[in-house]
Amino acid sequence: MIWCRFEKDGAASSGIVEGDTVIAVDGDPFGRHTRTSSRHKLSEVKLLVPVLPPTFYAIGSNYRTHVIERSKAKGFKEPKFYDRPRVGYRANSALIATGENIVKPAGSGPRFEYEGELVAVIGKRCRNVSPEEANACIFGWTIGNDVTERDWQKNDPTNLRGKNADTFKPMGPWIATGIEPRDMTTTVWLNGETIHKFPTGDMLFSAGEVISDISRTNTLSPGDVVWLGTDELPQSIEPGDTIEIEISGIGVLRNRVVAGP
Repeated sequence: MIWCRFEKDGAASSGIVEGDTVIAVDGDPFGRHTRTSSRHKLSEVKLLVPVLPPTFYAIGSNYRTHVIERSKAKGFKEPKFYDRPRVGYRANSALIATGENIVKPAGSGPRFEYEGELVAVIGKRCRNVSPEEANACIFGWTIGNDVTERDWQKNDPTNLRGKNADTFKPMGPWIATGIEPRDMTTTVWLNGETIHKFPTGDMLFSAGEVISDISRTNTLSPGDVVWLGTDELPQSIEPGDTIEIEISGIGVLRNRVVAGP
């Protein structure tokens, strides 16, 4: 099943996508809900961020090639692999939907990069669960683009600007259920050219392991999201570029980069 949030005639609603049609739903995916008789063509609605998370988690350094290539780019002799997931927070204020513009701030540098990521959407409250139990708490999956200004990131250990500035977190286009990371492939296009393609499930820490680790100290709630990292070495993007991230079984997250103040 595919769940979305959409806007029609100024009103926001949850919906179920079937083919090229979205069916409006009373309620939300995580609680009681009923289908309504309201149906719209997808082309006639504006897709919104598929969930507004109570808490927005993100892990870094979760694909082997990415760790190796980032280490080389930093001039390190040996890559550093961690023995447990390194999880942080991201800001909801940075979220934008598919089709909306990524704004590159005027004061940002040339190392302005995308990161195509699988996102786990939590469907059940979980605390101190095993990886197997954590898997059962995942409602579905969406796509994230962890946009990063590398010079800001280097000089700001909290990532307040480097990863959390407005528009730096595209997410969407919707939530797909009933699929598994092991069956997915992530493809990244820059201006229509394929620049990355990798097995989505080839992570150092699986979604269940990441969620289990978080749950040792933090309670996860329905609607929380966990971004799961990227592979390979991202390139820089600039105003005028269009970045598209496809994960098989989910869809395509598409955003254009524009210059900002």
